[in-house]
Amino acid sequence: MESELPIKQMVEMIGATRPDEIGCDECFEQLDRFAELVLAGKNAAEALPLVQDHLSRCRDCREEFEALLAALQATTFSPRPQHLPN
Repeated sequence: MESELPIKQMVEMIGATRPDEIGCDECFEQLDRFAELVLAGKNAAEALPLVQDHLSRCRDCREEFEALLAALQATTFSPRPQHLPN
């Protein structure tokens, strides 16, 4: 039955709820810092474990993070090599 699927998903999500988890608003507030750590090659999951946990559980926030990361990567300029005069 199709109606059972959402109920099953809700029950699984409730069972996976942690007492120290953050919501979407708090996750969104920290996404820029998380993305900056990722771009710097640092362990963002270790630095911001609650954000990592939320991103692993929330598709909407994960998509927002992936879009932010892609935008930051696209705008990050690597230095152009200097041309030597002829």
